[in-house]
Amino acid sequence: MHPFEKQLALAWPLEEWRDLTVLVAVSGGPDSVALLRGLAALRAADSVASGAGALRAAHLNHQLRGEDAGEDERFVATLCRHLAIPCEVGRVSLAAAPSRPGGGLEAAARKARYRFLASAAGACGARYVAVAHTADDQAETILHRILRGTGIGGLSGMARARPLGGGTLLRPLLGFRRAEVLEYLADIGQSYRIDSTNADTRFTRNRLRHDLLPRLARDYNPNVTDALLRLGTLADEVRQWMDWQVEALQAACCGHEEGAEETVTVQTRRLRSEPAALVRELFVALWRQQNWPMRQMGFDQWSLLAEMVHMSGEPLSPRRKHVFPGSILVEAGPEGLVLRSTSSE
Repeated sequence: MHPFEKQLALAWPLEEWRDLTVLVAVSGGPDSVALLRGLAALRAADSVASGAGALRAAHLNHQLRGEDAGEDERFVATLCRHLAIPCEVGRVSLAAAPSRPGGGLEAAARKARYRFLASAAGACGARYVAVAHTADDQAETILHRILRGTGIGGLSGMARARPLGGGTLLRPLLGFRRAEVLEYLADIGQSYRIDSTNADTRFTRNRLRHDLLPRLARDYNPNVTDALLRLGTLADEVRQWMDWQVEALQAACCGHEEGAEETVTVQTRRLRSEPAALVRELFVALWRQQNWPMRQMGFDQWSLLAEMVHMSGEPLSPRRKHVFPGSILVEAGPEGLVLRSTSSE
């Protein structure tokens, strides 16, 4: 077994997926091809698999690069036939999406990809959707979020696992460097496709990869990628601790008015003695739980909510209210806060 495959078996033990259906997202690039080949090798070498599970592949053609996109699709289909792995191919037209590099088009492509993967996973009964983000992708993500402005949660980077549709999206290669991926493919003689748009520095991610990170490594810290990954690990530890604290606070202080799931009541007496950072995270969790819009919620909005916790502790002051993005009305009274969506009113 190749060292890459041994490391992959440690990163995602076979006993966690051998009897389940796994859908592998394959673009045709080196990372996803290495993931597919690695998982196929592990499954082929597994002597105790019951046969209940299966590997499947999925490829989405965004139709953004003309003939190149078609070649990618054909390459993935041929590779899957060679490995005897069923492959679901989807096509989507993003011609109507905003074309501003680094903005609308990138976001639209990403959303379309995950919609397709969720649909494909549901159709074949896949428990896991495996995607091929590496440690280098993680470092780029963390740096990108630093530049945009982010909190502790953002600094932790991409999660190893998260819900997707009725299953779980998993990133088994987050502990692998890009150089390890390329070495594996070279050793097994496996070709792959190169997306020409990955070199287009009009896109933010590409500028980080090809311009900023190399300059930081050359002029400031040759181990900048390792430093970013270490920051992500530490931030993730802090985030986990905060999640536990928030869960306890939510159970103690938050509830719904009877028969009104869209209305949340927050008893604030205990919250007034908690750190502001923890209170902000409590409201973030509430927003997610209620599935309220978060896109326009930033540090100023979360901080205002934390301030309203203290407003509610002033019984002689007039009742205070504020409407947050997404038409979420928050009212502060002597006993606590009442939060509710007014978008349908």
